Amino acid sequence: MSDPLRIVVHNDVTDEMIARLQDAAPDIDAMACHSNAEMASSIEAFRPDVVYSVRFDVSQPFPRDELLGDAGPKWISVGGSGCDHLGQWDTDRVTVTNSAGVASAMMAEFVFGCCLHFTLDIPRLQRDKATKTWPIRMVSPLQGKTLLIVGLGQTGQAVATRAKAFGMTVLGTRARPQSVDNVDEVHAADDLPELWGQADFICVCVPLLASTKGLIGPTAFEAMKPSAILVDVSRGGVIVPDAAIEAMTNGKIRGAAFDVFATEPLPKDSPYWELPNTLISPHCSAVYEGWDLASFDMFLDNLKRWQAGEALRNIVDPTRGY
Repeated sequence: MSDPLRIVVHNDVTDEMIARLQDAAPDIDAMACHSNAEMASSIEAFRPDVVYSVRFDVSQPFPRDELLGDAGPKWISVGGSGCDHLGQWDTDRVTVTNSAGVASAMMAEFVFGCCLHFTLDIPRLQRDKATKTWPIRMVSPLQGKTLLIVGLGQTGQAVATRAKAFGMTVLGTRARPQSVDNVDEVHAADDLPELWGQADFICVCVPLLASTKGLIGPTAFEAMKPSAILVDVSRGGVIVPDAAIEAMTNGKIRGAAFDVFATEPLPKDSPYWELPNTLISPHCSAVYEGWDLASFDMFLDNLKRWQAGEALRNIVDPTRGY
């Protein structure tokens, strides 16, 4: 009789996940881990076959070496979409999947919430309310404007769908340019220097890779329209911080919303906090009520495939990052 499949569930809250796991696969041996340190110490003792992991605790080093070491699992299911915290791995020894798509609709809504914050001039509306003033006001439409989506993965495609509902022209980039629904022009990333100046709105949603680290720096900001609005829901490191800070300080673009940062939580002394015409959010564009269980249900579906010897969904290529 073979040993039961050993699975570690790594998250800050695991009760419902463990219950769903045991309902779906009653013959497995499950362990809950609620911190990075706890998971690192558990891998050697428990030697899991599978780890489902949410990167929730940025105050402690992520136990990458233990996960990818000799005692690590054969399959790592990442609860989010980004896998840059794992670096590179040997695909002959371990399979990595992610939960890409589980939050794409929410992230697209977040992107347009940020855009509308600026086009409707919500800050001024709030000031007028506070001072009980009733000025003549005009708002700015999204219809007829051009949106550039940097990264046409599942999030980028969800953004494009909603952009078309607003009547926008949509440009986008992807590693392998090919036709994408709701996108008027699909380009390679190398075409970005010619695209920055065409965009009224720019949405950044690429993964953090060697090819995207520092992708948006001083030259990109110089090429953007002074009226452009930038929304970054990618990963910290895609935009060069000094370039973003300089651009916003000197009004090189109209507004920006930053949901991701190279250092998180964002330090209290960071210049980002003081920037004008800037929204700051705590990496929350993908965090909605129920997202964690939706992600875990994707894992459970993949677990059935794993047990049946079928191909897993959302396998990540470490050289591509997705």
